[in-house]
Amino acid sequence: QVQLVESGGGLVQAGGSLRLSCAPAGRTFNTYAVAWFRRAPGKGREVVAAVSRSGGNTYYLDFVKGRFTISRDNAKNTVYLQMNSLKPEDTAVYYCAAYQTVRPGWVDPTEGAYDLWGQGTQVTVSS
Repeated sequence: QVQLVESGGGLVQAGGSLRLSCAPAGRTFNTYAVAWFRRAPGKGREVVAAVSRSGGNTYYLDFVKGRFTISRDNAKNTVYLQMNSLKPEDTAVYYCAAYQTVRPGWVDPTEGAYDLWGQGTQVTVSS
């Protein structure tokens, strides 16, 4: 059962940009905190960015700060991850995740907090 649907992955050269999108299947997103995780070949899954339910607070992995931007448009029921200045080290499967919360400003970067997941979208950055 697909809970979250990601799109926007692909192949890009180093220095290029991609925008990932995440939308829920059959539910509204405005009561959920959302995050993007990634799993690179041979590595564990790590959080890349997270956004609060309100959209007012965010968290970023140090390696992507200044290059990636997470945002949400609750009117469109979609969360985005804008990825600029991509590096080969960003190559991974990217997953959208979410959990429902009553706390509009809380951001949680821990994987265990998230109980809805997408199937992932491949991002490949060539050197």
